[in-house]
Amino acid sequence: MTTDEIRLRVLVVDDDQAIREALSRTLEKFGYEVILAEDGQAGLDRLREGEIHIVLADLQMPKLSGQELLKAAKTIAPDVEVIVITGHGTVEDAVEAMKEGAYDFITKPFKRVQLERTIRRAAEKQALALQNRRLQARIDELQGSGSIVGTSPVMLRTLELVRQVAPSTATVLIQGESGTGKELVADAIHHGSPRRGQAFVKVNCAALPENLLESELFGHERGAFTGAVARKEGRFELADGGTLFMDEIGDISVAMQAKLLRVLQSGEFERVGGTRTLKADVRLVAATNTDLAALVREKRFREDLYYRLNVITIQLPALRDRQEDIPLLAHHFLRRYAAQNAKAIEGFAEEAMDLLQTYAWPGNVRELENAIERAVVLTRSDMITPVDLPETLVRTDQAARHLVVSIGTPLEEVENQLIDETLRFTKGDKTLAAKLLGIATRTIYRRMKGETALSATPPVGGDPPVSPSASDS
Repeated sequence: MTTDEIRLRVLVVDDDQAIREALSRTLEKFGYEVILAEDGQAGLDRLREGEIHIVLADLQMPKLSGQELLKAAKTIAPDVEVIVITGHGTVEDAVEAMKEGAYDFITKPFKRVQLERTIRRAAEKQALALQNRRLQARIDELQGSGSIVGTSPVMLRTLELVRQVAPSTATVLIQGESGTGKELVADAIHHGSPRRGQAFVKVNCAALPENLLESELFGHERGAFTGAVARKEGRFELADGGTLFMDEIGDISVAMQAKLLRVLQSGEFERVGGTRTLKADVRLVAATNTDLAALVREKRFREDLYYRLNVITIQLPALRDRQEDIPLLAHHFLRRYAAQNAKAIEGFAEEAMDLLQTYAWPGNVRELENAIERAVVLTRSDMITPVDLPETLVRTDQAARHLVVSIGTPLEEVENQLIDETLRFTKGDKTLAAKLLGIATRTIYRRMKGETALSATPPVGGDPPVSPSASDS
């Protein structure tokens, strides 16, 4: 959130009417909403009403001094930024006010540049604080209905599908890259189903060799193999009446696939080394980061088992395909790890959030979570800054932001190349590209419309436009 997206409210407190009115005119030109108070007591009364973002207060006032107003403000509205006004002879008092929590001070007579710079910095800090509070409120709202965080269109469609399939008895196959949150979705399916009061049992098929995986799934009898000193119940028995989540199911052997198919068809199985047939009522939710259909074509995965698993498929998007969710996720992890590490961290500096939103995240949500935990542990301030983030993000960002052009390249061509590369870097996000370039979004749209019109115009002589070849692009 920037100061352009919300009109911040500034309370000007000064007993000199001429100064109040002069500050009001100047601040309104800067784009702020201004409220005036003629002394410290009036300023405090207005502050108690709320909805004030910045206080600009004279130190020397009747009824209630600027110092006293500052102390009261930090008690009743600690998030408000207070800037004190002082004369040249009382700078020591302004420094003392800074120690008491004032954001900054300005001296009389005012210099427009100093006033604008000081107010802008305070406004940027307030805008970040407001953004953090809104994101935290949104996270609380989302977590009220589950632990999956996301409001992007693709994620909302995924969550709607989860809500639809959860109450059914259908087997569900969750597909997606590593780190996209497949286990969270499986958990949401279980807790949204009539089986929520029963066990939710998990097993990672890739973490166990075949002989141990069979024992984990079906259990074993005493003496079934070396080390089997007692009978052990398998995951299917433990999940009876509930849900079994099998992660990385594409990694199981063909022999194990046949045994799993039997359980899905009949609900029957035997423990390793046992002869008694057991039954279990289990809903299976499976997950994989591999293309099972391709494995079927390669004869590495049974087609009949694939269709048994693939009754309902939920495809989880990669984090790079739902960049709108990055701020929500980042603040979610920030709050979690700040609490765990007993740190008071307000949020992210704008430059840090830019890095988070433009990085490709090959490790998806898991990589983002690790990056935020690292930043929380390492930061020494109340805001996460680029220096707190992993070097991988910074190096990637620096490499992606360089464009090399030859001397003598026409300025218009340089501009076009810069816009093209920035759009490629933001994966076509015109709003983000405009923000990185410091131009209006409409400038990019105008340029693209101009290119479209140009490409549709036949060249002189009436010949149709020539499509570039692959080598030309």
